[in-house]
Amino acid sequence: MKRIISLLLCFVFIIAVFAGCGEKETQGRVYYLNFKPEQDTAWQKLAAEYSKQTGVEVKVVTASQGTYEQTLLAEIDKTEAPTLFQINGLVGLESWKDYAMDLSGSAVYNELISDDFALKDGDKVYGIAYVYETYGLITNKKLLAKAGYDTEDINSFNDLKRIAEDITKRKSELGFSAFTSSSLASSSSWRFSGHLANIPLFYEYADREIVGQTSTLKGTYLKNFKSLWDLYINNSTIDPKTITSEQNDAASEFRKEQAVFYQNGTWEYDNIKSIGEDNIDFLPIYAGVNDKEQGLCSGTENYWAVNNEASKEDKIATLDFLKWVVTSEEGTTALASDMGFTAPFKKAKEVDNKLADIAEDYIEDGKYSVVWLFTTTPNVDVWRSDLVDALSAYSAGNSNWDAVEKAFTDGWATQYKASKQ
Repeated sequence: MKRIISLLLCFVFIIAVFAGCGEKETQGRVYYLNFKPEQDTAWQKLAAEYSKQTGVEVKVVTASQGTYEQTLLAEIDKTEAPTLFQINGLVGLESWKDYAMDLSGSAVYNELISDDFALKDGDKVYGIAYVYETYGLITNKKLLAKAGYDTEDINSFNDLKRIAEDITKRKSELGFSAFTSSSLASSSSWRFSGHLANIPLFYEYADREIVGQTSTLKGTYLKNFKSLWDLYINNSTIDPKTITSEQNDAASEFRKEQAVFYQNGTWEYDNIKSIGEDNIDFLPIYAGVNDKEQGLCSGTENYWAVNNEASKEDKIATLDFLKWVVTSEEGTTALASDMGFTAPFKKAKEVDNKLADIAEDYIEDGKYSVVWLFTTTPNVDVWRSDLVDALSAYSAGNSNWDAVEKAFTDGWATQYKASKQ
């Protein structure tokens, strides 16, 4: 009998041990759906380092340029959905609020230098901005000097137009163009359907004192948009008829010193700094509207959101990962050095980026920033795609500017209505 009791006690003990193992807390995982293709390599490296240190699985998937919303829609309801994704401002919040966890009180929220970088609805925090960026006309000072000019000669749209057209007249003699290709290929079109289109948006919003998002656009400053676009395509490295070709590579053209001006932003610095830091300057995209006071285009469309539908373990793992990214030596170094991010966190490192330094100079000189309002675009991918189609046809000589204006204004109203259904 004693032997039987002993065996039973052992059996009970074994069950208890295994039951205890079953009750052990499951380790969470992180799945980050990254918005920025140019930072994919850096995120993969950082994720691998965190997994090495902690044993936590961190998967990074990067959406192709211009397909983020579609990719997120396809991924979000999967069994292993992203635990960390991006919301693009207030419009993005409308679409993804139900999936976004309230981050107020979280460690990553507490690391922000200001609430200006929190995407809020009331007291709830649904997004954390992770980078503050600036774009304008990256300029090769050496080439400009060869043409007989200096960046101090350019203080308005008329100055820019006069100098660009003079360079074009002497293109054969000088051996370079005024502007890099304004490519409307899928990998580059966002520079114009988003960033250049922000110029008329900004000034119309300012005139109408719009806060948030508008259901309609008047197109008040589309004539200015046309003047800029015509200047770009008629004074560039390529024939406007080839504007949609994937062979166009503006960054390569700039590195090879084939053009003076290249519309892009602070994130592009590592890609073009080979021409020499002393040869680089950064000019506003003057549009002929209050040019004397205008600075560069600054803002963010990049807000981290944590999937509220994820498991408790995955949420904890994701929040721990974000805390490590914004506070650790490895994370802060990666954000600043590998990704070139001016990050709005207390422990953020300074970025070795001349473009970012110049952007700060404009602010210190009292120039106003052209705020990023393309983040208010309704059904952004569809609206931009239609605008690109219209710009492509216009540039190739297959339609007039009226089609561009229609895509801009009528298209906005159509997509706003669609986004509310």
